[in-house]
Amino acid sequence: MLTKIVLLFLVAMAVMAMFGKLTLPGKKQLDARRCPSCGRFKLGKGPCSCRGKKG
Repeated sequence: MLTKIVLLFLVAMAVMAMFGKLTLPGKKQLDARRCPSCGRFKLGKGPCSCRGKKG
């Protein structure tokens, strides 16, 4: 009985690992929306609020 529980747990962890490896189709679009200076997401079409400052 205990081996059955352990086996089911390991199978569940393997399935979760497979889903974690998947890449979402919008990942490149999200990376393109980040500010190159500070790494925050840019909202709207204007410049980032950091305006190129570091830190």
